[in-house]
Amino acid sequence: MNMFKIPEKIYFGENALDALKEVQGKKAIIVTGGSSMKRFGFIEQTQRLLSESGIQSIVFEGVEPNPSVQTVIKGADMMTKFNPDWVIAIGGGSALDAAKIMWCFYEHPELTFDQIVPVGSMPALRNKAKFIAIPSTSGTASEITAFSVITDHETHMKYPIVSPHIVPDVAIIDPALPAKMPAYITANTGMDVMTHALEAFVSIAANDYSDPLAMRAVKLVFNNIENAFNQGSDMLARENMHNASTLAGMAFSNVSLGLAHSLAHKIGGEFGITHGLANAILLPHIVKYNKQFTDKYQEIEQYMGFDCLEDELRKLNAKLGIPLTLKAVTEVEIKEEEYMKVLDRMSQHAFEDPCTLTNPGTPSVEDIKEIYSNAYFQETLMPEATYLHAV
Repeated sequence: MNMFKIPEKIYFGENALDALKEVQGKKAIIVTGGSSMKRFGFIEQTQRLLSESGIQSIVFEGVEPNPSVQTVIKGADMMTKFNPDWVIAIGGGSALDAAKIMWCFYEHPELTFDQIVPVGSMPALRNKAKFIAIPSTSGTASEITAFSVITDHETHMKYPIVSPHIVPDVAIIDPALPAKMPAYITANTGMDVMTHALEAFVSIAANDYSDPLAMRAVKLVFNNIENAFNQGSDMLARENMHNASTLAGMAFSNVSLGLAHSLAHKIGGEFGITHGLANAILLPHIVKYNKQFTDKYQEIEQYMGFDCLEDELRKLNAKLGIPLTLKAVTEVEIKEEEYMKVLDRMSQHAFEDPCTLTNPGTPSVEDIKEIYSNAYFQETLMPEATYLHAV
């Protein structure tokens, strides 16, 4: 028996933020990241709309790009002191991911982080509060999913936390928020959406409910990301990308992801590279590899009119200013000597990542190591995806 879980309510389109007027409660804590949501007036607007419903609110700000265990504990402590009946996360995926786990520790202060890492280990929530997610980027789809990614900076490990209990109660998909994103964030988060959609489509858990959502998301990204990147004020492109993110999120939240995310999680933990950027560079290599084990990419190619999906992904990356290799990344420096030093460890950890379980085929640690190497050094894809170690 299968289950398909999404938020109880999804508000989308122009002025969707006005849905906050309908919230019933007494106190809300607003969790956000850096200064952009405050600078553009969205925090003030959120608090004003809540006050119209008679809800008192406070703000926890400063969630970092790769939210840490320490930040999560700090936020949970603030929640405990304030005792809200609503947790409202507004901002990028990091803010939403952090707020979910803050919420868990607010409801269950006796838990440790290690206790919620195993898939399905989190106890039931909503004993103290419910959750509203308002994304500012069209990327992570945390507003719709059972996923959160938290980083332990002491071990350099990113941990995907998976639990149906952290699917938000309400998602608000307002295109006014991502319209403020700079071009490079539009590119990175948009290719994260593409990765979500493609990995959900070929997941071994994919089904008749997830496939149409994933396919539509792929088409929306291919047809709109360039306009959103080049013309940030194109509100139709922004709305389509925001909807694509949510559609892909509905799919992967229910059928999980694959090897691109496993590898991106680990290289992000080691070097701090933006998650969407890592996914974008890795994705063509993963598609090439996975074609040994599934024919489903052919459905995407037929749907989109493509001869070779991985080639189209690389062409799209180039149009978005995304480098062909991890070695060429400039947002962080990934030195060859340091990369090779942690390659074995990253490969083992990626093999053990929960997302690997639903990837087509059964990759070995050696396969993963080879993909990591190719993605770092190779400006062209291998002529044949021949990985002799695959099980």
